[in-house]
Amino acid sequence: MAKMKWPARLIAPLVLAACAPQVSTKYTDARAGFLDVSTQTSGAIGKRTAFAQTRAENDALIKEVRGMVQGKTISAETAVQAALLNNKGLQASYANVGLSAAEVWQQSTPQNPVVSLGLFGVGAPELGLYRTLETMIAFNVLDVKTRKQRIAVADAQFQQAQLTAVNDTLSLADQTRRAWIDAVAAFESLSYLRQAGEAAGAGAELAEQLGKTGALNKAGQAREFAFNAELAGQVAKARLDATLAKEELTRLMGLWGSDVDYLVPDALPDLPTSLGHVSSIEVAALSNRVDLKVAKTGLAAQARAFGLTDQTRLVTDLELIAGFESERERADGSTETSTRPQIELEFAIPIFDTGQARMRKAELAYMQAANSLAEKAVNVRSEARSAEAAYHASYQIARHYRDVVVPLRVTIEEEGLLSYNGMITNTFELLTDVRDKLASSLEAANAKRDFWMAQANLTAAIYGGGSGSVGGGESMALATAGRAGH
Repeated sequence: MAKMKWPARLIAPLVLAACAPQVSTKYTDARAGFLDVSTQTSGAIGKRTAFAQTRAENDALIKEVRGMVQGKTISAETAVQAALLNNKGLQASYANVGLSAAEVWQQSTPQNPVVSLGLFGVGAPELGLYRTLETMIAFNVLDVKTRKQRIAVADAQFQQAQLTAVNDTLSLADQTRRAWIDAVAAFESLSYLRQAGEAAGAGAELAEQLGKTGALNKAGQAREFAFNAELAGQVAKARLDATLAKEELTRLMGLWGSDVDYLVPDALPDLPTSLGHVSSIEVAALSNRVDLKVAKTGLAAQARAFGLTDQTRLVTDLELIAGFESERERADGSTETSTRPQIELEFAIPIFDTGQARMRKAELAYMQAANSLAEKAVNVRSEARSAEAAYHASYQIARHYRDVVVPLRVTIEEEGLLSYNGMITNTFELLTDVRDKLASSLEAANAKRDFWMAQANLTAAIYGGGSGSVGGGESMALATAGRAGH
């Protein structure tokens, strides 16, 4: 068999191209990008995050979360921390960061050359094993030319994936906090409705006794019975709402089995004595909103992709093929072998597809990203202003119910009790006062819930991850006597 000889001008570039460059551990680490995600998240909400990749790490997190919640009355902070450690959807988001890092790693690695080997005249008795040996190696020249640009695009997408993971983390924290507020508020409302139901039951029982003596007509009895029946329905609805609200919290924390045996407080925390002022909230939101940073990195990625499309507009596939052909010939009883080097260049001729459509698509994609970013900036400013306005207004409303409305209802109830003891008013008037006070207490509880929701909205408006809603939540009406239970 003839000795293979490669031309020096072909060997050098192929050897250099085959040597893969050193890829930064920023992309090759098992937890690539997660440290940045964890640092940004901790700076925004002060909570720890974890990326579990082995069974042992998962088991350790499950054990830690179980110790935090099982059989305990959990706070909003505990619920948020448990969700950040145990929610599997968040773990999937962290895995996506690793996928983006691996893509940068992949783009940093040159394409493998393709080697082809051909034997012709196999089994020719006069020549031995073969007559002709043809060997070729194909190397993608365009891969080298565009690698730097492709790495830049992949790196921008990697940064975008990191920011998306941060936003997903903040979003989960915000959803969990809201779910905790909803669950506690639902149980607090249920408590007031149960008290109102007891008062309504007493009124219905009294009406029944008075009806037997003839002191109350059928219309009066029916009015009290209807009020009691409607309140019973409201209590059942409130009990269902409380159960579903707690189940939503359980789902966000990723709990199941015996881990769902936890408790939430019976009432939301009292209002703070005062509110701090958020200076330049629009500036703070524009500086910290993660979803705005995601849009910015998306625009950068589109810009780099536009440059890559421009480089490959006409030539989309360019390959350099080098090799040799070794041929045996028998003459005068001896075998002679001749070897000839070969080199080929393969590329697509842009006759039909001149790349104009790809360039137009890339240009429009960039324009789309730029306009989306501009819209996002306008919306972020508006959301920040709305959140601040709702935060302060909901605090004043909640204080008004707590400091003005409820005390007045308490005074009315106390005076009514004195009148009842002095035989000036009857039992039904006293029960009406009790119901009105409970209705005001329920409204005060709903106003308090709206304030804590507004506080969560304010944090989300500054850092991101929120639902975007800044209005108050739905309030549950308490049936009042004298108006057919509405």
